[in-house]
Amino acid sequence: MEHLIIGTAGHVDHGKTRLVKALTGVDTDLLKEEKERGISIDLGIAHFRLPEGRLAGVIDVPGHERFLHNMLAGIGGIDLVLFVIDVMEGIMPQTREHLQILELLNLKKGIIVLTKIDLAEDGWLEIVEEEVRDAFRDTFLEGAPLCAVSTETGEGLDELLKTIELVAAQIKPKQVDGPLRLPVDRFFSIPGFGTVVTGTLLSGRIEIEQTVEVLPPGSKVRVRKLQVYGNDVAVAVAGQRVAVNLASFEKGKIERGSVVATPDFFKLTSQVDARLSLLDAGRELNFWDPVHLHLGTARVVARVALLDRESLEPGESAIVQLRFQSPIVAQRGDRFIIRSYSPMTTIGGGLVIDPDPPKHKRFRKEIYQLLETIEKDDSWFLIEKISRKNCTVNEMARATGFSREYLASLLKQMEKEGKIVALDEVYITKRQFTDWLEKLTGILQRYHAEYPLHQGISRAHLKSSLTDSLTLKAYDFFLIRLQAMGLIKIEGDIISLTGFLPQPKGEQIEHLKLIKKRYEEAFFQPPIPRELEELLSLKKEELEHYLAYLTKQGILKRVAENIYFYHKHYHKALMLLKKHFAKKSQLTLAEFRDQLQSSRKYVQPLLEFFDQMKHTRRVGDWREAWKLPENEED
Repeated sequence: MEHLIIGTAGHVDHGKTRLVKALTGVDTDLLKEEKERGISIDLGIAHFRLPEGRLAGVIDVPGHERFLHNMLAGIGGIDLVLFVIDVMEGIMPQTREHLQILELLNLKKGIIVLTKIDLAEDGWLEIVEEEVRDAFRDTFLEGAPLCAVSTETGEGLDELLKTIELVAAQIKPKQVDGPLRLPVDRFFSIPGFGTVVTGTLLSGRIEIEQTVEVLPPGSKVRVRKLQVYGNDVAVAVAGQRVAVNLASFEKGKIERGSVVATPDFFKLTSQVDARLSLLDAGRELNFWDPVHLHLGTARVVARVALLDRESLEPGESAIVQLRFQSPIVAQRGDRFIIRSYSPMTTIGGGLVIDPDPPKHKRFRKEIYQLLETIEKDDSWFLIEKISRKNCTVNEMARATGFSREYLASLLKQMEKEGKIVALDEVYITKRQFTDWLEKLTGILQRYHAEYPLHQGISRAHLKSSLTDSLTLKAYDFFLIRLQAMGLIKIEGDIISLTGFLPQPKGEQIEHLKLIKKRYEEAFFQPPIPRELEELLSLKKEELEHYLAYLTKQGILKRVAENIYFYHKHYHKALMLLKKHFAKKSQLTLAEFRDQLQSSRKYVQPLLEFFDQMKHTRRVGDWREAWKLPENEED
């Protein structure tokens, strides 16, 4: 592991800060009050190099129960804990509470450090070690390496360093290629530079001149300067302690618990779905009880909305919805601690299942069962997100917090299993696909029944009747997929069910005969639609369907809006056009009007149609032949 963050834990005055000084040479108690009282109050930061050269950051946390909120602000981003126990005092109240917190945060790696061994009499060390091993049974520290040291004499420190290096080699690196996420644990102003924030970089990377977003308040600012362990750097990556100088950003806008992040990736949330577990020695929680919630470096008052019961007893676990007094940044998989509202004691903790859920109604078995499924299965969590809003890969990454690599693998597997359907860059659930298919089929069936003469429904009309949640591009991919499945037919802008053919019924047959007859008898002075509407007592839309049907059947030829010719007359006009150009190189509108024995009203749109078809080309007041068809049927 290239980068390592070590945290301390343990009861007050058990030697955590002295141990850090012995390892790093840095006294992390900087506050005047800390010097006067002889105890750590706030987080202390230091660093040192391991024997093989790896740089390790150290977060020294206060041990006094009054400053546990400060301990919680620093402990969340560590890779390895040095659990410090004074060999002369053994297990104490904060020893147990710190252990409970680390367990709830699901920390995996730790080293037990017995301090002040220079004060112990012969045989005493073995007694304390046995007590500690017994107290840590069934915890992540059961079987953990144990080192006995004296910061006064230096005894055991070399062995501790070697042990740290061995354990560090087993720790999985943080996600360097993920989104930038830097929870702020300290902030201050430097004259001439402005606001500086510090924290442990949990994922991603940060660079000088990069634009970042600070949540809260949600401001986008520029990174002016970066330091890692006091050294200026151009880039910092996940797993490092970082100090970030934010350009033109007021100190008053930030707070411990804010997050420096990739712009527009994370969003503040006022509620999360979570698995909440209470400690055996804690207290019960009733519906809507207030608690102090600690997540990352954030601390916020939350209300506990129990979904399947009225109260949660010590030692019990349940899925709950936590609603925050003020919004914070949270991700699926984040661990948190809760403390009772008053007096403040650690009573439990848990895991975020969904950082941006809707509000749930209580005592709904189907909702609770769905949440249990989502908790255990990332694919169902993803399906739930997609079902609320059709997502692109970028949107899914923001909604889930999954790495790109993992997300791509998961989507591929889910598509293979038939759980989701890809429509270009947008994904929908298989259920949505099936629902939309059924709805689309119903829309087309009703449309065909209501308008049996029409070839189908327009693409835009169909989309407005089907869904507004798809982009036009994704909607087109949806139609293309249905066509590939043999379910629909796409002709230009018109959509119909496969196998559908316009078929007149009843009086429609008589109307079509009359319309056809009128155009056939009119030669080159065809009727205008308004005349036919009056003649047949039809509405404009009804007549349009008749004309579209006759055009599709090849009986009429549409040359312009409201101008149709009987197909034989159109082809006769085309034949006359070819005969004219066989003898002459130019044709005027008047000449063609006389040949057709018609009027300008009809001949002008007909010639313009020939222009569009590239049969003719207009030059001034006449036309010349261009690409005349070989036969009149073309």
